[in-house]
Amino acid sequence: MSDIVHLLPDSVANQIAAGEVIQRPASVIKELMENAVDAGATTINVLVVDAGRTQIQVIDNGKGMSETDARLSFERHATSKIQKADDLFALQTMGFRGEALASIAAVAQVELKTRQEEDELGTHLKIAGSKFMSQEPCSCPVGANFKVENIFYNVPARRKFLKTNSTELNNILVAFERIALVYPHINFTLHSNGSELYNLKAAPLRQRIVDVMGKKINQDLLPVNVKTTICEITGFVGKPESARKKCPSQYFFVNERYMKHPYFHKAVLSAFERLVPIGEQIPYFIYLKVAPQDIDVNIHPTKTEIKFENEQAIWQILSSAVKESIGVFNVSTNLDFDTTNRPDIPVFDANRQATPPQVRTNPQYNPFNSKTQRNQPSTSQWNAMLEELNRTPRTEQQQIFQPELTAQEKNQALIEDKAPSHYQYKGKYILTAVKSGLMIINQHEAHERVLFEQYMQQLDNKKGTAHKLLFPEMVQLTYKEINLLDTILPELENIGFELADLGQGNYAVNAVPPEMENANISDFIHTLFDNVTTDENALPQIKKSIALSMAQKAAIPVGQILQNEEMDDLINRLFTCENINYSPSGKRILTILSQNDIDSLLR
Repeated sequence: MSDIVHLLPDSVANQIAAGEVIQRPASVIKELMENAVDAGATTINVLVVDAGRTQIQVIDNGKGMSETDARLSFERHATSKIQKADDLFALQTMGFRGEALASIAAVAQVELKTRQEEDELGTHLKIAGSKFMSQEPCSCPVGANFKVENIFYNVPARRKFLKTNSTELNNILVAFERIALVYPHINFTLHSNGSELYNLKAAPLRQRIVDVMGKKINQDLLPVNVKTTICEITGFVGKPESARKKCPSQYFFVNERYMKHPYFHKAVLSAFERLVPIGEQIPYFIYLKVAPQDIDVNIHPTKTEIKFENEQAIWQILSSAVKESIGVFNVSTNLDFDTTNRPDIPVFDANRQATPPQVRTNPQYNPFNSKTQRNQPSTSQWNAMLEELNRTPRTEQQQIFQPELTAQEKNQALIEDKAPSHYQYKGKYILTAVKSGLMIINQHEAHERVLFEQYMQQLDNKKGTAHKLLFPEMVQLTYKEINLLDTILPELENIGFELADLGQGNYAVNAVPPEMENANISDFIHTLFDNVTTDENALPQIKKSIALSMAQKAAIPVGQILQNEEMDDLINRLFTCENINYSPSGKRILTILSQNDIDSLLR
């Protein structure tokens, strides 16, 4: 029997490795930006065409590479970051495994221009599918200029499974922001199809967060700062009022590297217990510094999952730091005293005798004396009131003077008066009698179901009603939200919204559906962007997200008192819905307490 085990060709091995490192265009941008940071760049420019499908270009002013280094950098496991195994436990840089450039070159057409400061000429390389096409001297600025074209051109199956341009661009924005947030001292720009999306100047950390996330977040940031022998924690957390059900602005960084850490995420949220509603989360930007030997960043191909040696201790420190920030900056409710006009408090003197308070009275006061009477109606006023009462119909007089009714009269009144068909309990539940017993309906969830199906029908029929606002509502969107807006704007217009672009991410909401007239439009828009998805064939999901977000905002709030006619209308509309048992959020709408259960409770 012949041997069947053999070594893979380098081109095939590189494509397999690329599947772990390069998953989409955003992965290319992440790797090239990290290399630029490691090269000491102070300015990094990123340009993409067709969300990276056609072209990705990353230009930096770092130290550049020599002719030999440029050629060798595209080989697998070629790196300048480590020399021996022990160096893995003292990493201070980003890319260190030497797989990024080799993986990119295996699945795309790459062109590199690079020059060191001491060299007169730079190096120009062209590689396609791991094959070197050419290498020649060139004139170029100091630094590196990577151009990556036609990603996955030689792996059609991988290219076919890329998402829409909107989704891929959103992933690029996420990767770009993660690096921009951790290096505020570096200038970054991002262009898509010739349009500038980001132009971030070097600034303090708080300003960089505001530049990336929008001006609105500035008022919600609370600084966090603690230094211990185990770790150093800095950054910002949001105020409780900034909590939302889905909050994408949650970032952890360790040693200037983005990471995902559900355990530390719980530590931050634990500090906000009883301060934010259950199910809602707050934004945070937490930066940790620990000794390199106490973490392992090499447990995942994308290096976003990191293992800590002292996880439990850091959890306690992080939770305490956030709680301290909440307390120091007076987030919790407190009593405000007038400190400008406060009374003088005398110094305690043990030898001083306390004098009892004196009660002052007027012994000359006589309530029956006309001189001491105040605001008493005159005789003429009394006569006028009696004449008005005589002219008042008897039914209205009965409302003023309620005589004591006999038992027979009370029973007769109960028979004559029509009893209400529904009852409201604590402004939350509607109770109504049915054939099988007592039906209990959650008024908010019922109205949410009614509105959801109403909005879905309007979206399908494109017959929403627009209510013009006297004063347009101003909304500022982030670049990620602007990217999503093109996808959902037609559906928003179908339901009754009218938005006008004012430039610089500012939009004016000129019209809204009638039910949204009194809602907080800005919060609704941001919540909608958090809920919506833009994957391929996601139009039905977009419609559901819009309808659900609107229904949640416009539904009857808990505690609102309803008249019998309003309860009757709500119940009638509910029973015309396709699903009367559960709200679109998945919560139970109604339940029936059977007659047998009621009888058993009263035995």
